[in-house]
Amino acid sequence: MLPLRAGEAEHRERGSRFIAVVRRASSESEAREHQREERRRYHDATHHVLAARLLDGTELFDDDGEPAGTGGRPVLDAIVDSALVDAAVVVTRYFGGTKLGTGPLSRAYAQAGRAALERTPRGRFVRGKRLALRFAYEDTGAIMGALAAARTVRLRQEFFERSELEVGVAEHELDSLRDVLLTSTGGRIDISEPEGTVLIPA
Repeated sequence: MLPLRAGEAEHRERGSRFIAVVRRASSESEAREHQREERRRYHDATHHVLAARLLDGTELFDDDGEPAGTGGRPVLDAIVDSALVDAAVVVTRYFGGTKLGTGPLSRAYAQAGRAALERTPRGRFVRGKRLALRFAYEDTGAIMGALAAARTVRLRQEFFERSELEVGVAEHELDSLRDVLLTSTGGRIDISEPEGTVLIPA
């Protein structure tokens, strides 16, 4: 399961505010950018704890100055329990003046993360591959018709005299789509497969 849109929740514990935000992230750099965005958004907060779990199995967390293991790890455990992948959670803390101790602090971060994850819309996806298409303008209609009939997502497009389009297609539809594209254009289309996988809504 993947996050379809952002989810957000707030938890309060003895004066401290814990604001958790879930976003889609398919790489560590995207997860770190989410942390930077929340740091800018809540620039006067005390901590911005990060946890992320990616489709490729990567797991990461950052306590951002909290005692080791009290912030990022509990939030990561909440992500694992939610069964989401390609998900990054940042929990921003405004210190309320009372030290919580490691146990209550860990539970507060976990509760905030869990609440935001529960509010995050999610959906099932299948693995797909990238197809890069180059074709003449007069073949656009036939190509768009073939793509609409298959399970694809559009990744990039440039329409000139010689158009370029990059799409993601579900792996089990790849061969049949290639055949349809070649047939519908009389073989005039150039098809290549850039490296990398994509996720296609199921």
